[in-house]
Amino acid sequence: MDRSFHALGDGTRREMIAMLARNGALSANELRSPFSVAQPTISKHLKVLEKAGLVRREINGRVHLFHLETAPLREAEDWISRHRTFWEGTLQSLEKFVNAADGQEDKT
Repeated sequence: MDRSFHALGDGTRREMIAMLARNGALSANELRSPFSVAQPTISKHLKVLEKAGLVRREINGRVHLFHLETAPLREAEDWISRHRTFWEGTLQSLEKFVNAADGQEDKT
């Protein structure tokens, strides 16, 4: 999961994931098209996504197609959901504490 979060930490890679989610399999050139970066830069991004298990490469002759793999995204979503519950509860407790402290300060 560390690799997934690392891969998702970059805006270019997040956009590439979104493109694959919208369009299905895309070539490296199709994934590069909205960005003003060189092909080697896109290749590096794709390797990070592959190592994280977020994309799968299919080679058809000279064309490399990339497919979105959703299992790591679901794993990250599950982790976030579990921790969201904890943090929301913690933040609600903090809000109650602050509100109570503000009320006590008004009385003094």
